[in-house]
Amino acid sequence: MEKMREDANPSVEMVRWNRHSIYRVPQFIKDTTSSEAYSPRFVSLGPLHHGEPHLLPMEDHKRRAVLHMVNRSGKPLQDFVAAIDEVADELQAAYNDLDDDKWRGANKGRFVETMVMDGCFLLEWARTAGIVIGGNFAVDYATNDPIFSLRSYIKLWGTMKRDMIAMENQLPLIVLQRLLAVQSGEFPKAAEINNMVQLLLDVAPCFEEGIDELGLHFLDIFHKSYCGTPPQWEESDPDEFEPRTPCAVELSEAGIQLKKSRTDSIHDVDFKKGVLSMPLFTLHDDTEIYLLNLMAFDMLHPGSNFYVASYIFFVDKIIESERDVALLRSQGLFANMIGSDKNVVKMFNTLTTLAPVPWRGSKLGYVNWKVNSHCKKRRNRWRASFMNTYLSNPWVFTSMVAAFILLVAALLQTVYTVVPFYTRKG
Repeated sequence: MEKMREDANPSVEMVRWNRHSIYRVPQFIKDTTSSEAYSPRFVSLGPLHHGEPHLLPMEDHKRRAVLHMVNRSGKPLQDFVAAIDEVADELQAAYNDLDDDKWRGANKGRFVETMVMDGCFLLEWARTAGIVIGGNFAVDYATNDPIFSLRSYIKLWGTMKRDMIAMENQLPLIVLQRLLAVQSGEFPKAAEINNMVQLLLDVAPCFEEGIDELGLHFLDIFHKSYCGTPPQWEESDPDEFEPRTPCAVELSEAGIQLKKSRTDSIHDVDFKKGVLSMPLFTLHDDTEIYLLNLMAFDMLHPGSNFYVASYIFFVDKIIESERDVALLRSQGLFANMIGSDKNVVKMFNTLTTLAPVPWRGSKLGYVNWKVNSHCKKRRNRWRASFMNTYLSNPWVFTSMVAAFILLVAALLQTVYTVVPFYTRKG
């Protein structure tokens, strides 16, 4: 510990933490969510899961990718290795909790080899994507290639996307940038790499702010694309804060209308004039895995924010039961493709183990406050109760109108009967 005293300095520690961008997910998070969500099931990228038995079959395909890329470039393989070796220390520092015995010191060459193989594999996969989407490249793989053919790409894309955004399966994007520089002889711009990753992940909305700064890795680009560009927002009064959001049924009973917002941005949540607007939430088989990794990155990376986690917390509080999910579906706010509404509730209960309460001064915290203020007013509840009881059903409304007409007629008849009596008496 005496030797480590010099490192126990805030400025030194800050530099160290800033260099990390790829993390092992703590066991307590895996135990409360899904232990398999953060690791690869098809291909390893980077050192954290390299060599695991179920991932070994893909190593031969990685080698083939290297050979195809090197042969196409006409450059020596050593040039690609040297380009990665120059930044090996920076790449190693990106991995938090990297096993020193396996990857540093005498085994640094093994680390560089892994970076080259995994980087070439991703670039060849991206090239196959370019052929599928635009058909702009000559195919130099067999038409029945199990990985890099058009048919295989379409079949494997979903599995590959899942592995490319897994928290413990990331490769720094500087690897792709340097390998492409060797291949083409020109250093590609950061925006070119970022856009290539977005295209490969098929994500929307695409982020624009910071597009000219090289992303950290695939999950970082996925996170930025999911969040989009945050709106300009002036912090509200800290007293204007409510940690709880009423569920969808309670909102409806309080007379609040639920409406789809004009964009798909998670920031496009607002409450105005009794209308709560929010983006369409689409749920499919991999939604839970995507969100768990996005939220894990929120939690583990110091340079991240809590936009995703706070948004998931907000949505979760609106769906406390299957009735809430059904109501949101009927209003066009949920597209459920994972089965029953019960599965949706269960999924969000898992997700919110990583979700913090929207912080004071945030837009979502302010929306919570406005919604709760509306629900606490009795006149809003009475008006909503009246509308739900008498105006939601045309037959009930017709019966009410008929009863009102009969009541008025009875009152008029009474008046016409009594008035002549007093007139004659006068």
